[in-house]
Amino acid sequence: MNSPTMNDRQAIQNLFIRLSQAWDAGDGVAYGRCFTADADYVTFNGEHLRGRQAIDTVHQQLWNGVLRGSKLLYLDAELTLRFLSPELAIAHATGIVQLRFHKKPPTSRQSINSNVLLKVNGEWQIAAFHNCRIKRPNWLQRWMIRSK
Repeated sequence: MNSPTMNDRQAIQNLFIRLSQAWDAGDGVAYGRCFTADADYVTFNGEHLRGRQAIDTVHQQLWNGVLRGSKLLYLDAELTLRFLSPELAIAHATGIVQLRFHKKPPTSRQSINSNVLLKVNGEWQIAAFHNCRIKRPNWLQRWMIRSK
């Protein structure tokens, strides 16, 4: 079994660059192309999108509306990658969606996402994506943790 190469790592980095560029352009078709045809996509609020077409359509609606002019900013210089095989990897990334009226990226919108990446016909694509808003525990949660 061949092990992943630096080319694989760079191809995955490029995939996330394309993902971010498609977001910034508000281009649902280009965004959807970053995913496998049967991809699973779980949004930060728990909505489960099934398949590239649903990912494309829902995001295009968002970019035509509330997310118009938003930017997707990754906070990590590099993705955290773990290869399970030469054609299968897990990636974690932290980022922020900066809305058009924000002067700077708000830390309250910081999210972490987990990605299952699959090499399909020599091209890396996202087969599963799960996004989660990063939230600090509120005062009651902190108190309960300390009380244990």
